Amino acid sequence: MNPTDRNPVQLMSSHLAAHSWREAQMKRLAALLALVLSLGGIALAQNTLINGAGATFPNPIYSKWFDEFHKSNGSQINYQPVGSGAGIKQVTDGTVDFGASDGPMNDEQIAAYKQKNGGGILHFPTVLGAVVPTYNVPGVSAALNFTPEALSGIFLGRITKWNDPAIANANKGVTLPANDIVVIHRSDGSGTTYIFTDYLSKVNPDWKDKVNKGTSVNWPVGLGGKGNEGVTGLIKQTPNAIGYVELIYAAQNKVPYGSVKNPAGSFVKADLSSVTEAAGSVKTMPDDFRVSITNAPGKNAYPIASFTWLLIPEKFKDSGKRDTLKKFINWAITDGQQYAENLSYAKLPKEVVDKELKALSKVQ
Repeated sequence: MNPTDRNPVQLMSSHLAAHSWREAQMKRLAALLALVLSLGGIALAQNTLINGAGATFPNPIYSKWFDEFHKSNGSQINYQPVGSGAGIKQVTDGTVDFGASDGPMNDEQIAAYKQKNGGGILHFPTVLGAVVPTYNVPGVSAALNFTPEALSGIFLGRITKWNDPAIANANKGVTLPANDIVVIHRSDGSGTTYIFTDYLSKVNPDWKDKVNKGTSVNWPVGLGGKGNEGVTGLIKQTPNAIGYVELIYAAQNKVPYGSVKNPAGSFVKADLSSVTEAAGSVKTMPDDFRVSITNAPGKNAYPIASFTWLLIPEKFKDSGKRDTLKKFINWAITDGQQYAENLSYAKLPKEVVDKELKALSKVQ
């Protein structure tokens, strides 16, 4: 039949069919375009590379988190465990996207950051951990007890023998040798040092006056090791040594570590419950999250415990990095907490998590 011979109804039907076909094709093209753009966005997110540096104290849990976050989100976060002091310096200098520290930045460091970068920096607690006194005393396999007086005396260089009464009286039934004590401390700027010296400053006025607290201090005595790994290694290879490391490093390296007498008079060994009880001493978390929980009250509170913090700039030039970091922090302080206890860290209290989730809106 000649098209011109079609009646008006047939012609209208033909036009409607053609229109429907074109409309269907346009919808398919629109859907395809949306898929391409979506895949492009996913690829872009997967290619986001973020660099951070800082504390060795939380490095085991951070390594686990960054790996799990990469599997589920595609983004790559590189972290260098160079010590809290170096982490603060690098984030201030802008050579990394974020820092990490076991000791909160002080007012002077925050002012220096603002002057250099034009914006503020925020502290986000991630987990809680413990710093433990570790030792290598030949012939002594028992777990030792340490009083605040003994620990401060050893690191001040005033207690020099393992059988000194300040140590022996807290360890009845243990035969301690008359060997010289070899003190090991961190050589690099360290949040672990901050936690330990913060504790010693609270329990010994002489320590506070002569040494005080900080990520780096002028040690009265001792040999220096770099990182928690370096201190652990030195203690293992040095007879009669004593030092301080984050709990997971002592546990993983099978280095003995002692119980510490707390303000309630109890000798407490560091574990998840004793660190969690120390965290419970914080009744009101300050808005900037800078808080100390060393020497906390509580019958079973471990006295050398601390939060550890990510140091996040308030302002980002790169919105992709900003969004990825905010997403990571949200995940780490919620779903990511499930990995903490297997690595000897205590989970964040719910009240702290809720406060942090609100604080994330300050990152612009």
